[in-house]
Amino acid sequence: MSPSKRVVVAAPRGYCAGVDRAVVTVERALDVYGPPVYVRKQIVHNRHVVEDLEARGAIFVEELAEVPAGATVVFSAHGVSPAVHAEAAERGLKTIDATCPLVTKVHNEARRFASQGVQILLIGHAGHEEVEGTTGEAPDHITLVQHPDDVDAVELDPGKVAWLSQTTLSVDETWETVGRLREKFPALIDPPSDDICYATQNRQSAVKQIAAHSDLVIVVGSRNSSNSVRLVEVAIEAGAKAAYRVDNAGEIDPAWLEGVDAVGVTSGASVPDALVQGVLDYLTAQGFPEAVEERLTEENLVFALPPELRKDLRRKADGD
Repeated sequence: MSPSKRVVVAAPRGYCAGVDRAVVTVERALDVYGPPVYVRKQIVHNRHVVEDLEARGAIFVEELAEVPAGATVVFSAHGVSPAVHAEAAERGLKTIDATCPLVTKVHNEARRFASQGVQILLIGHAGHEEVEGTTGEAPDHITLVQHPDDVDAVELDPGKVAWLSQTTLSVDETWETVGRLREKFPALIDPPSDDICYATQNRQSAVKQIAAHSDLVIVVGSRNSSNSVRLVEVAIEAGAKAAYRVDNAGEIDPAWLEGVDAVGVTSGASVPDALVQGVLDYLTAQGFPEAVEERLTEENLVFALPPELRKDLRRKADGD
């Protein structure tokens, strides 16, 4: 082993409070109601988590039309529009809403701004479930802005305009977009607090800390995980010579390690730490030393399970 080789693993990494709550919600729902429990969309954007829950009896569907009448359905951490809630009620489905409370905050902001007649510029990615859910709260008041360069094409009355954002974006790019929007709309109204979630910000800050002295950064996370994809971009911008996203250690290309001494490792907010450990084990097998953790900050936030599930868990406990 070369004495110059080293592996640094970032912290915080992996599961955030919203993801943990969503995954545990499906697990507990299976315990209480028994399989099958239906889940609209991927509960969180991680292939391995979804496959594990499928093995336990969860059935993932794209739309509610695929759910039998009267069945139990869990809404994913990314949130749904009021139209989806209405459709579930019409079809007599038992719903458990695992929307992350930080996404719910953005939904509430969208409704409040719309009720005040304010036009909303939503910074986010077209087609992402979170953006679709937020837009559904006030479709006539929301304009999507995907990139700082899109700002020039936005045409709105500059008098009453506010911005909101998807919670999993690049912090730096979002603030660049906000800056551009403020130049065009000087009276731009801010949300009560920054919409990008604490976990997204912490993971991006932590990867910046390790990227500056890494030849290679490996980000563990699925392709459809917005916050994982952002971590790769942030690592490159922060000085990593190369950065790649992998679902697991099996996707690492040995060629990436050629001539590399310093490897940084992190993971997106929907990634179980066992997958990170798999990457660290792979690196050890390739002659790298045991990883050293660099911790930026502690995270202690925990969200309560959805109230409808808590009620049924209590009832089951009392019955047992």
